[in-house]
Amino acid sequence: MTYQLALQQLCDSALPTGAFAHSFGFETYVDAGVIFDEGTFGVWLGAFISQQLSYADGLAIRFLYEGRDVGELDSLLSASLLPRQVREASVKMGGRLLEIGTEAFPSQQLGLYRDLVTHGAAAGHQPLAFAVVARSLGVPQAEALAAYLFAAVTSVTQNAIRAIPLGQNAGQRLLRTAADGVVAAVERVAHLTPDDFGAVSPGLEISQMRHERQRARMFMS
Repeated sequence: MTYQLALQQLCDSALPTGAFAHSFGFETYVDAGVIFDEGTFGVWLGAFISQQLSYADGLAIRFLYEGRDVGELDSLLSASLLPRQVREASVKMGGRLLEIGTEAFPSQQLGLYRDLVTHGAAAGHQPLAFAVVARSLGVPQAEALAAYLFAAVTSVTQNAIRAIPLGQNAGQRLLRTAADGVVAAVERVAHLTPDDFGAVSPGLEISQMRHERQRARMFMS
């Protein structure tokens, strides 16, 4: 019980990390007419959960909980997030989370990670900042991973509601379906190996790379 309210705060869509400004490439598909309704966005969201969120963010969180060096994981994330906008989004939101965490949930571990970022020895990625805070609060690994993934899904779904656009009820239906995808992702991440780190569908990455050259856009990524 001691960590549950803190975890809700960390995962609240109102947490000012800037998540509202990022589509993580789905806007490219909207522009191309591939995503245009609840069903087509749901297909993209399922792929996003099962691939990029699992093999990059999720695996980084698991490895940090298992004791891997945060600086090493930070470097791996910087190298594996090939689309520039996605890499920058992770760092921007991570920087805000480090700042918020230092004020609201200070810990020695968080201070050490923020010092690495301050001195240029690490970039400061969002999933690692979240994992450091969650672990210091005593959140169990599987619960922290599920909370992070579902918070990411909620943010990107809210952005899709504005961009496509979708109705609020459609958004809730999507989140209910995505919850099953998150549960499956938590199970999948538990069995991945270091060799799996950063294994993402080229289609997702190409759409994220194309986004920065899109003629008109609502989002930063």
